[in-house]
Amino acid sequence: MGRTLLKISVVYFMIGISIGLYMSFTHVFSLTSVHVHVNLLGWMSLALVGIIYHLYPNLETNALAKSHFWLHNIGLPVMMIAIALAIQGVHPIFFPIATFGGLATLIGIFCFGFNVLLHTPKRQT
Repeated sequence: MGRTLLKISVVYFMIGISIGLYMSFTHVFSLTSVHVHVNLLGWMSLALVGIIYHLYPNLETNALAKSHFWLHNIGLPVMMIAIALAIQGVHPIFFPIATFGGLATLIGIFCFGFNVLLHTPKRQT
């Protein structure tokens, strides 16, 4: 799972940087929050999680890890697409959809946090 998360994080990195370059070209910065969240919650967070899972392979084999993987990777795109559409004024329904995606992402991150706190092996001396 660690390698998969690293690969997914690179996709988020490419998307986030592309959004930033688009805003730079057009001088329209309405998607700044999407750009920042994709880079932070997609690229940086998932890259770090992938590295942690690689360093501690026992962490990626339990239900908390699987829950984190799916909640984060479903919630984040839902949240980012919904925020982008809401900001663009497509329809106000996208604000609560963004909140739902954010909640799914948050629960996933808490699954990761509890997984690390509960299952990281103790240092051996």
